[in-house]
Amino acid sequence: MKTASYSQKRSPTWRDLPIDLISRSQIARWAPIPLRLIVGYGFMEHGFAKLARGLDAFPAILQALGVPAPHFMGLLTILVEIVGGLAVLLGALVPLASIPMAAVLLVAMITVHLPYGFSSIKLLAVTPAGAQFGPPGLETDLLYLACLAALVLGGSGPLAIDGLLARRSEVKRPDRTLSDPTQRISTGETRHRQ
Repeated sequence: MKTASYSQKRSPTWRDLPIDLISRSQIARWAPIPLRLIVGYGFMEHGFAKLARGLDAFPAILQALGVPAPHFMGLLTILVEIVGGLAVLLGALVPLASIPMAAVLLVAMITVHLPYGFSSIKLLAVTPAGAQFGPPGLETDLLYLACLAALVLGGSGPLAIDGLLARRSEVKRPDRTLSDPTQRISTGETRHRQ
């Protein structure tokens, strides 16, 4: 009686099935686009909403929460949300822009959302005026952080300024892995051996 090896006995995984066409196709490279759109727009919307209430409204909230230097931190938060959101939306310097954006999210999680648990939607009641919701929890902040991490680790995708900047820097730098020694001599990388 023959015994089958592990690879012959294992059952197929979802990756083995023909339904996994997207991750193996050219469509997969477009996956960062919806992340950039929702994160970029979301941050900009929150920044513009704070700005629309006036430059003193958000710092007053920060002061009530006990945040040090509330006026400076309020203006800095608005700036990070608008400029950082635009950078993510355009796919420009996403790893750099993600640092202050993540900091804003972490501060919001600790100072505001943590006491309210995980869920961002807490239906309290449905009245004739409409649905009444409680304060949001950590869920939305964690989703934003996960999207930023995915963009930093996986790249900004096509139609991003980061890709344009990378292509421009490749054009300016000569290839350092040339295999033809005569070409290396012309770039000054090799010298004659004595």
